[in-house]
Order: sequence, then structure tokens, then C-alpha cells
Amino acid sequence: MERKQFAKDLEKRTRKFAVQIIRLSTTLPGTPEGLVIRNQITKCGTSVGANYREANRSRSRADFKNKIKICESEASETQYWLEVIVEIAWLNWDKIKPEYDECSELLAIFTSIGKKK
Repeated sequence: MERKQFAKDLEKRTRKFAVQIIRLSTTLPGTPEGLVIRNQITKCGTSVGANYREANRSRSRADFKNKIKICESEASETQYWLEVIVEIAWLNWDKIKPEYDECSELLAIFTSIGKKK
């Protein structure tokens, strides 16, 4: 796949992931604790795509690599919060599995990209 097309497709994929995370977060409890977790997962889950978009508009290779590392970090944090949500039993594994699996794939992609550049 051509590099530009790959980048465009990955931008679209990360935007779709952000929407999935936002929708999932709205199912969390409205308790003070639920609102904290909702805020955390929404911030990191949407940050993956936002930082990838910024990486594609970076001014240097170093800036690109830095943004990719942020994408990697934010994807890892999103996985963490999904795991916490399951452990607290706010949602079961079957409910978060699609988002968790997509996050794992995105994390692997960003890890690979970060190593190449």
C-alpha cells in the first residue's frame, strides 16, 4: 500500500476508534469515580488519532517520531483503563473486547512505525 494511502486509512481508523471509545465511555456510571474514569479513557482514546493526525503534519522526522511515541503511549493508557473498567465490573470483557482488540492493533502499528523512523 502506498504510504499516503496508508496514512489516510490509519487516520480514518483512529478517528473511528475515538468514536468507539466515546460511545463506550457514555455507558460508564455517573458516579464521581465513573466520571473520572470516563474522562480519562475519553482523553487518551481520542488522543491516539489526534496525535497521529499531527504526526502526519509534522515539521521534522524527530517531531514525527515524538508524535508517534505519544500515540503509542496513549493507546497503552487506553488499554489500561479498559482493563480497569472490566476489573471494577462496570462492563464485562465481551462489551469492551472490540475496543480492546482494536487498541492492541493500533498499539502494535504505532510501535512498529516508531521503530522504523
